[in-house]
Amino acid sequence: MSNVVQSTLTVILRVGFVLGNLGNGFIALVNCMDWVKRRKMSSVDQILTALAISRLGVLWIVLLDCWVSVTFPENWISEKMLRLTYFIRHVSTHFSIWFATSLSIYYFLKIANFSNSNFLYLKFRVKKVVSVTLLVSLVLLFFKIVLLSTHFGFTIDTCKTNMSHSFNLTQVVQFSKLYLFTNTVFTSIPFLVSLITFLLLIISLWKHHKKMQQSGIGSRDASTMAHIKALKMAIASLLLYTIFFVFLLLKIWSFKFLEQNLLILFSLASGISFASGHSCVLILGNSRLRRASLLLLWRLRCRCKGVRPLSP
Repeated sequence: MSNVVQSTLTVILRVGFVLGNLGNGFIALVNCMDWVKRRKMSSVDQILTALAISRLGVLWIVLLDCWVSVTFPENWISEKMLRLTYFIRHVSTHFSIWFATSLSIYYFLKIANFSNSNFLYLKFRVKKVVSVTLLVSLVLLFFKIVLLSTHFGFTIDTCKTNMSHSFNLTQVVQFSKLYLFTNTVFTSIPFLVSLITFLLLIISLWKHHKKMQQSGIGSRDASTMAHIKALKMAIASLLLYTIFFVFLLLKIWSFKFLEQNLLILFSLASGISFASGHSCVLILGNSRLRRASLLLLWRLRCRCKGVRPLSP
C-alpha cells in the first residue's frame, strides 16, 4: 500500500512541478512583457507577478532540496544544510501564501459593495491596504524565524551534549514536528483572512442581488457578473488553499504513523499542488492572461501542423 501511495505522490510531484513552472512562468513572462511594452504595471499585475516569481522559487527550492537529500544525504542531514533548507523554503513559501492572500484582499475590496464607512475607507485605499498586509506578513515572518531559529539552536546544543557532538535523525524529526506545528499556526492566519474575504464577498453578492430584485433590474448586471467571476476564482483558490492547510494538520497528527519518506512526499505534494493549481486558476480567471494563453496554444497548434500563424 505504501508503495502505491509513494508512486502516486511521486507522479503528483512531477506533474505539479512541470505545470507549476509553466503556469507561473507564463504569468510572470506575460506581465513583464506587458510592462516593458506599456512602461507601467497595474497593482493587480504587480501582485500576480510577485506571486508567480515567489512560487517559481518554491518549486525550484523543493527540487533542489529533494536532489540534495537523495544525492548527498550526509550533507543534507548536517546542521548548516538543514538550517539553510528550512530557512529558504520557509521564506519562499511564506511570501507565496501572503501574496495569494493579498490578491484575495485586492479583489474583495475592488468588487464588493458595502455602505459601511470603514469598508469605503479601505476600498478607496486598496493599495495601502495591500501594502500594510505585506508589512504585517513581514513582522510575522520575523517572529516565526526567531521562534524556529531559537528552538533549532537549542536542539543542536542538546544533541551535541547528549550525542558527543553528532547531529542525529531523532533531532531532525523533533525539529520537523515543531516546524510543522509552527508553520500550521502561522499559515492559519492568511488562510482565515482569505476565508473571511470569501464569505464577505458572498454577503456582498447576496445584498446586491436582493437590491437588484427590489428595484426591478435584471440580475445580470456588470456588478453581479464581477461578483460571480470573483467568487468562481475564490472558490477554486480556497479549495486548493484548504487542501494545502488540511495536509499541514494531517502531517502533525500522523507524524508517528507514517513513514518518514511518505511524510516528506505528502509535504512536498501538497505544497506543489497548491502552487501549480492556483497558477492555472489565476490564468483562467484573468481575461488578459486567458487570451494570451489561448493565443499561445493556437500558435503552438499551428506550428505543430506546419501552418504559419497569422498575426492577430
